[in-house]
Amino acid sequence: MRLSFCFILSLSLFVISCKPSYQEPLISLEDYKVEEGFELQVVASEPLLTAPVAIDFDTKGRIWVAEMNGFMLNLEGDGEDSPSGTIKILEDRDNDGIMDHAITFLDSLVMPRALALVYGGLLYAESPNLWFVEIENDKPVNRVLVDSLYATVGNPEHQPNGLMMNLDNWIYNAKSNFRYQRRDGVWHKEPTTNRGQWGISHDNFGRLYYNNNSTQLLGDHILPNRLVRNKYFVPKKGVDETLTKDNRVYPLHAASVNRGYEEGVLNQDSLLVNVTAACGPLVYRGGMYPEDYDQNVFVCIPEANLIKRNILTFYGDRVEAKQAWQGKEFLASTDEGFRPVNLSNGPDGNMYVVDMHRGVIQHYAFLSPYLKKISADKKLDTILNYGRILRVRAKDTPVREIPDMETLSASRLLELLKDSNGWIRDRAQQYLIHKKDKGVLPELKNLALNNNSPLAQLHALYVLKGLNELSFDFLQELALSGGPEAASHAIVLMEEYASEKNVPKAKALYAELLKRNDPMLDLYLSTTLGIWANYDEEVFFPFIYNLSSKYKDTMIVQEAILSGAEGVLPALKLQLERLEDLKNSDLDVLAAASLERQESNSPNYIFSTQVARADSRTNGAVLFRQICASCHSSSGEGIRGLAPPLVGSEYITTHLEQLGLIILHGLKGPLEIKGELYDENHQMPGLKYNKNLTDKDISDIISYVTNAFSVNPKGLKPEKIKELREVKSKDGMEYTEKELYEQIGK
Repeated sequence: MRLSFCFILSLSLFVISCKPSYQEPLISLEDYKVEEGFELQVVASEPLLTAPVAIDFDTKGRIWVAEMNGFMLNLEGDGEDSPSGTIKILEDRDNDGIMDHAITFLDSLVMPRALALVYGGLLYAESPNLWFVEIENDKPVNRVLVDSLYATVGNPEHQPNGLMMNLDNWIYNAKSNFRYQRRDGVWHKEPTTNRGQWGISHDNFGRLYYNNNSTQLLGDHILPNRLVRNKYFVPKKGVDETLTKDNRVYPLHAASVNRGYEEGVLNQDSLLVNVTAACGPLVYRGGMYPEDYDQNVFVCIPEANLIKRNILTFYGDRVEAKQAWQGKEFLASTDEGFRPVNLSNGPDGNMYVVDMHRGVIQHYAFLSPYLKKISADKKLDTILNYGRILRVRAKDTPVREIPDMETLSASRLLELLKDSNGWIRDRAQQYLIHKKDKGVLPELKNLALNNNSPLAQLHALYVLKGLNELSFDFLQELALSGGPEAASHAIVLMEEYASEKNVPKAKALYAELLKRNDPMLDLYLSTTLGIWANYDEEVFFPFIYNLSSKYKDTMIVQEAILSGAEGVLPALKLQLERLEDLKNSDLDVLAAASLERQESNSPNYIFSTQVARADSRTNGAVLFRQICASCHSSSGEGIRGLAPPLVGSEYITTHLEQLGLIILHGLKGPLEIKGELYDENHQMPGLKYNKNLTDKDISDIISYVTNAFSVNPKGLKPEKIKELREVKSKDGMEYTEKELYEQIGK
């Protein structure tokens, strides 16, 4: 199959060399199978682009693409630091739906990983920086450094990416605990929950979805930042939730995967059983697919050359998901060059697939000898200089015209807030804010109060927020008249107007909303009562007692209450101890733990500004931040759902040789740290095959982590590291905890 494909491609490239640039190459899709009722189309391909990893659309329908050309050019990962990356603008000049022309917008970039068209310009990530440039005649002008520490150097699989504008006018990222926003020309950066690994998406309500390699779909049950206002509290419910525990995959062929040697990774037919490199989730909001596809979440599984479909179900206080089918996938291929790494809603309502189309996509630092050999045998490392963008279109649907919002009036943009396509609604919202046309304020306010257009309601509300045209009285009216979703957003936005003056109105409003007995409203009221209690504890503490008792078995509500209560925590804890029904309750226990962290000045790591006792001048500190912090966090507290804490781990404080074995050879779960189980479905790959890490480097890492995350700094000499390189596990691969304990006795 590969020979016939290469022949077709070679023939097409010969044709291109003899004809104008608008002649598109012919790419065969005979190795691809898409769900019945849909068709797969090639929108862009080599030679117009190479190794695409992220895209965005402008309102002319052009595709802006980041190319990570330097990634895994060979099995040794050479050339990764070379300035070979580009950002291009792809155009369809003959209007046949296929891109036929490319403009290089930026070149000489090192591993560009993310981009977003926002604020009339382009926001893009090039390690370690986050940049914003204005656009003038398709050229970059007035470049501004937004964040010099956006993505510190290291494995690109474990560095921030995504750059997605959400409903709330904030830009969120995967693999990052910061969000960004530009107001009046000034960039703002705020802490937020650390989310996922590669790719991020949002639903119509504004909840976020993401994943990691071993868990195909994670997400938040609640709007961003509602559970992290209390700096001394780390939520365990509501954010970073596994939405579907079913990680089964159904590939069409025996694809090559990094840990195929491990028992249970492949079945008896050598087919992958569960995901190992899930990435690029997308909530479909295009409005052009059948109704039962609305707000489904599609997930890229590049290691098995397929894309999954998950169906979301929304409840007031949670989101649930399940795979659409057992035994088949939405899109799958036998082409091992097919590497879907990102997905995007398009302005035409279709879903677009970013196909990096590279034979080897496992970073060299974690490339197992098993996959390295297979890749060499199959010559996967020779699949280079390719790149595709595919369009998945529902059959028998019309081709819709894309409105050029740059030229539209504010009144016309206002109408687009009602569009069935979420991409159109999102972009119209941002253009309305950017234009700052106050002439449409009456219509905006009417639309925000119009329950007949619930989606447009939310967009209109956040246009008003972006224009600084909200008020407590307006939000009060919306909360009283709107449905649960609109009222919940009103509750969130009302916090900005929390004051002693507004206490009587808030008291009356919240009493009325509680009468509705609606789980969604109760959840968002729980998040805000502590904020209002700063102005009158006697008024709002009884509301807190009511909700805590009502939802005594619902942990997310207890955590939501605590999240907003940092300013009144000592008083709240004192009152809880006096109430028989709430003494020793979950809320009481959470409050005690939060107070203890506050007294010891141990904030949630997302608010940490420095690592205790960390010496950033040492080689170990630099290497830790480059290689380890993306999973274990810079503070060593771990990242829920991804990696366990190093702080307090016996492997850091006691068993140094076992720590050396873990770093060198890797570790597979389950693993128990301080009585809590971690990594049931994860493996930490070893670093012994990383050609750039010496024995001295490994020694330096151990010296650093024992200094930073334990009270007794210790170390292993490079000579001992060299010795441990040869101490292998029973199967020669990653260690298990049981094997490590056996090593302790030796």
